[in-house]
Amino acid sequence: QVQLVESGGGYVQAGGSLRLSCAASGRTFSGYRMDWFRQAPGKEREFVAGVSWSSGRTYYADAVKGRFTISRDNIKNMVYLQMNSLKPEDTAVYYCAATWRAAASTLASEVDYWGQGTQVTVSS
Repeated sequence: QVQLVESGGGYVQAGGSLRLSCAASGRTFSGYRMDWFRQAPGKEREFVAGVSWSSGRTYYADAVKGRFTISRDNIKNMVYLQMNSLKPEDTAVYYCAATWRAAASTLASEVDYWGQGTQVTVSS
């Protein structure tokens, strides 16, 4: 049974930093892209960042480029999202996700596995 378990969310002032972690288990993730999506109240779930489990190639949404960094640790089966220079508009529930052979797709509908989410709140 695949499990993606997020941690590290919380409350931070604008300009601050948070690091999200995702513990992945239940299968081999070779061939998957590991992603972070987010969903703010009243908005659709949107792609934030992704990393190829095998190659380490990264993908970012324009809104977070230069501020967020995604990484993975293949030995520990962990995925991380370092978030710097946080803005109030980054406030959302952040979800860890795994998509089979995602390439450059950013569609939530193509995700195969989801975590339960972790809340990030950025105050102004």
